[in-house]
Amino acid sequence: MTSVSSPASTTFADLGVPPRLVKVLTAGGITAPFPIQADTLPDSLAGRDVLGRGKTGSGKTLAFAIPLVARLSAGSPAGAGRPRGLILAPTRELATQITAVVQPMASALGLTVTTIFGGVPQGRQASALRAGVDIVVACPGRLEDLMRQRLVRLDRVEISILDEADHMADLGFLPGVTRILTATPEGGQRLLFSATLDNGVDKLVKRFLNQPVMHSVDEATSHVSAMTHHIFEVSGQDSKKGVVFALASGRGRRILFMRTKHQARKLAKQLTDAGIPSVDLHGNLSQGARDRNLLAFSSGKARVLVATDVAARGVHVDDVELVVHVDPPTEHKAYLHRSGRTARAGSAGDVVTLTLPEQRRDMSQLLRKAAIKATPIRVTADSEQLKTLVGEPADLVAPPAVSNVPNRTAKAPGSRSAGSRRPRPTANGSAPYEGRGRGQSARSEGGRAENGRTRGHTGQGGSRRSSTSSRTGSAR
Repeated sequence: MTSVSSPASTTFADLGVPPRLVKVLTAGGITAPFPIQADTLPDSLAGRDVLGRGKTGSGKTLAFAIPLVARLSAGSPAGAGRPRGLILAPTRELATQITAVVQPMASALGLTVTTIFGGVPQGRQASALRAGVDIVVACPGRLEDLMRQRLVRLDRVEISILDEADHMADLGFLPGVTRILTATPEGGQRLLFSATLDNGVDKLVKRFLNQPVMHSVDEATSHVSAMTHHIFEVSGQDSKKGVVFALASGRGRRILFMRTKHQARKLAKQLTDAGIPSVDLHGNLSQGARDRNLLAFSSGKARVLVATDVAARGVHVDDVELVVHVDPPTEHKAYLHRSGRTARAGSAGDVVTLTLPEQRRDMSQLLRKAAIKATPIRVTADSEQLKTLVGEPADLVAPPAVSNVPNRTAKAPGSRSAGSRRPRPTANGSAPYEGRGRGQSARSEGGRAENGRTRGHTGQGGSRRSSTSSRTGSAR
């Protein structure tokens, strides 16, 4: 395996991207490549196997989507149930996001795309495969189901891509990934993107990639330069509640992470009752509720998304200004992936972690493993540090007493009764969300892979704002 770093070029055209794709990118406001794109595109466009290492939000999707579409455009049409390009992703959120990036470029070059995932009926997915599709974006469980039913064969796959391989390993999906890649031709091009090479990812690299060129843009614990980390210590649960409501009261989008489904549902209802439109995202929601809640958040009907770790990967909504770890995660990888929902693709963002005095030691260990340098600050709901993050509050009201709030789920803003509509399936017949198929095991709620439609985003964007706090981490 060789490790190289290509010199940055000014435009995608300089990197060898076909003019028709450059036109599509330019129409979407994307004119300059990010480092991981500038580094990998010359090799991937030339047909080499590539191992790309980069953190979440670094622009990896375009780094593999561009060569996939460019190289397949020169081949023959796909046959029924025999795709020519394959992208594997660990969650339905990520698979849907990838499809949103690939679709415009594929359509411009006459290629078809469908998304394969569990958690929904397979009829539309099977119909799309029978009609013939060039590119399949899939999660391992449902794809293996369809392979066993002989609805799809991978013997004509020319390019295989594995995204977020480390998360695949965390969720226990590598045996299925191994079986799937074994079903693809040995001589095909393979691109693997991962933040780390542990937990068996290195074995995939050695087995399936042929003399890969490795491009490591960011270390596993490197951070977005425009992401500011704050550690706020509160005296107790009552003080914490006031701080949470203060942080949730700003006008911009924010995501609040909770440890349990029950607490996420409860907090979303409390915020909504207090005049702060909020929706929840967790494993107990039905598919339609997940879909409606994410649509409400992405459209702006709800300013706050209260989520468990199911939203830590794959969900991208433009301009999330603030991520709040209401309940600190138990391990540093979860911290990094939760935090990665803000400050994506060139935008700025803030990350706040709320801790109690008894959590100091655990928090110190977590920050050390995540390579985050931030000094804990004691705060209350009236602290100046909160006012700086919140900006102009939209509705700052005292939170209701937890003991008086019944344990029930009210219709959240963006539900059908509020006038929201469930997104329709994509034009190629696939449903717009991803799920766990039979055969997929998930050791965490994040592995259950729930999703509604979020706005497609290709990985580039402008800077949102600057912060007066010190920045941590290295540049992109």
